Amino acid sequence: MKVLITGSSGLVGRELTAFLETGGHEVLRLVRGEPRGADEVRWDVERGVHDLAPLEGLDAVVHLAGEAIADRRWSEAQKRRIRDSRVLGTGALVDSLRKLTNGPRVFVSASAIGFYGSRGDEVLTEESGTGDDFLSGLCRDWEAASSPLADAEVRVVHLRFGVILSARGGALAKMLLPFKLGAGGRLGSGDQFMSWIAVDDAVGAVHHALTTDGLSGAVNAVAPNPVTNREYTKTLGKVLGRPTIFPMPAFAARVAFGEMADALLLSSARVRPNALLDSSYRFDWPDLEGALRHVLGRNAQTQARAASTA
Repeated sequence: MKVLITGSSGLVGRELTAFLETGGHEVLRLVRGEPRGADEVRWDVERGVHDLAPLEGLDAVVHLAGEAIADRRWSEAQKRRIRDSRVLGTGALVDSLRKLTNGPRVFVSASAIGFYGSRGDEVLTEESGTGDDFLSGLCRDWEAASSPLADAEVRVVHLRFGVILSARGGALAKMLLPFKLGAGGRLGSGDQFMSWIAVDDAVGAVHHALTTDGLSGAVNAVAPNPVTNREYTKTLGKVLGRPTIFPMPAFAARVAFGEMADALLLSSARVRPNALLDSSYRFDWPDLEGALRHVLGRNAQTQARAASTA
């Protein structure tokens, strides 16, 4: 396939690009700076793609770009940046793609389980309704921004990602140091559900969405076995061989992180990947302990190889 990727320098984008190129596919990257080669095409969130010619004949687009959700405390200005990077950026990209003479057949766009809001222990599927907080509204509008492509008979898939587990970035990478130092612990009550996915399966879900013609609309990109924060904390401590006896109370999380604490750290989303399972996707890492041992073990082996060749 000829596949266009936005956000190719991000956590999933890096892994996906390598996966597709290894499989013999042609990958074009949308970049915001000056292109450094024939495989890069410039774009921005307001005007879309600057030169459409390289995009003619695309088979598929994977849209992963967006301002990082958790890198900064949420001021009103930061929330606007987060929203604009996703909603306006998706709209600009969609407008550019609709101008192509020979455009893509499938458009796979990242979304998030933040769509559902905090729902306690309620089991959530792709049929569940939306929440009423900032992230819920963001995800609704983010997904809606690609609707003109669906109207143009392009197959559109919204992958609602949970917490992506990787030692190379994201939430797990930020947790590693305090947990390794023995300073890890549950957040708040620890009863809130956390829906997660190993980075390998995140890439696998994207590939599955690209190649499964019957898959469209919302698709929960989470492992089939969500856990509570208490279970996650205990399992990560077990894998690292460290105690997990220093909890962060909810009030302390709110002082440290503001509104983001309730939206990302203390919210509860017990999400099932029904669409993936019903379309015969097979998870490589369906259980948390195995997933953590895999992503952390792979990272350790990579570091050992690097050290041996230094």
